[in-house]
Amino acid sequence: MDKSLQRKVLTASLVGSSIEWFDFFLYASVASVVFNTQYFVTDNPTLSTMIAYFGLALSFFIRPFGGVFFSHIGDKIGRKRTLVITLTLMGIATVGIGLTPTYAQIGILAPILLLFFRLIQGLGISGEWGGALLLATEYAPESKRGFFGAVPQMGVTIGMVLGSSSFYLMTSIMSEELFLSIGWRIPFILSAFLVLFGLWIRKDLDETPEFRASMESGKIPKVPIVDTWKYHKREVLITSGAKFVETAPFYIFGTFIVGYATKTLGYEFSTVMLVVMISATITSVLIPYMGALSDRIGRQKLYLIGAVAMFLFMIPYFLMLQTNNVIMLFLATIIGLSIIWSPITAVLGTMFSEVFSTEVRYTGVTLGYQIGAALAGGTAPMVAEFLMGKFDQSWLPVALYIMVISLISIFSVLQIKHKPQVQESQLTVEEV
Repeated sequence: MDKSLQRKVLTASLVGSSIEWFDFFLYASVASVVFNTQYFVTDNPTLSTMIAYFGLALSFFIRPFGGVFFSHIGDKIGRKRTLVITLTLMGIATVGIGLTPTYAQIGILAPILLLFFRLIQGLGISGEWGGALLLATEYAPESKRGFFGAVPQMGVTIGMVLGSSSFYLMTSIMSEELFLSIGWRIPFILSAFLVLFGLWIRKDLDETPEFRASMESGKIPKVPIVDTWKYHKREVLITSGAKFVETAPFYIFGTFIVGYATKTLGYEFSTVMLVVMISATITSVLIPYMGALSDRIGRQKLYLIGAVAMFLFMIPYFLMLQTNNVIMLFLATIIGLSIIWSPITAVLGTMFSEVFSTEVRYTGVTLGYQIGAALAGGTAPMVAEFLMGKFDQSWLPVALYIMVISLISIFSVLQIKHKPQVQESQLTVEEV
């Protein structure tokens, strides 16, 4: 593949992924400072925040179902067409959130509409990840598959950077009252222009060579989900477990920390947004390097290093936060998100794609990813908030929760073994 096509593929996978995750993270950024007081109104602030986080989790619960639907399309008619649909859905839902009136204006209809649009966001992101990943890895040269697979993973942190920086900008130029009344809506509404840009970037890209080869050979299954569960059930379960340590800590470092640091520890909202923004920027830079490193030392090895480090870091992480020092907050987030989390997320997608065969790959990677995300991702801030309330605002149960999550993923990835009959860089699940 010539270099111009390589750049085109990587740009298309990165830009679309970044825009979708930006839209998706806008909700998470203000869930505990806007939606809990303006939409999910109760007499109990903790309950209101938990319900706001439930809106975050709700989009994860719908993602496996959306993943089945869009991966079916992706394995039947192609990666590119599916990505156009998912990006369009995400744009419509995000603008809808920005235009939704508050509880004070329309009553119970406000949280219902907000949750409806959040569900649509979940549907959009459910098909995006697998498509963007396969767009990159199925075009990738064999020796650079780890690097290519890491590029769409950058969209996660770039989306977070765009989301946190947009709210940081809003809070910097507006009074708190103006931000809470209208300022928070602006990034949601203006995201429509980013979606149009993403669609334009992807419009001229062809289907991947591997998918075209499957089409020409007639290996496209009639119902990909049936073949996936029939022949790859164990792989789906293992990849779901492997997703845990990539997703739960991410939402602790990037979402839960916003409410916890501002309300419990007393940090300024703009300060926390700046810390998250800088940390996510550093992470975005490190991810492709980690992906390239996996091409040399192996996907499993790099992933396990990150997962073990995550297990060991969680108690020190919360101890650093308790100092109520901005520098320590910054260092804790840098270590957790940038240094420890980046190798995990960099290799995750490529590792998943190498487990499944081409004809069911979209369905397989999407199911594993979305089931894991539903069980451990969107629920993480809600579980953390519940544990804090249950144990008198103690951080220790939250740390132990993430440590258990880490152990589940470590065990899952240890089930992935090399087979001698496949190429060295490819992985498969050890036969029972």
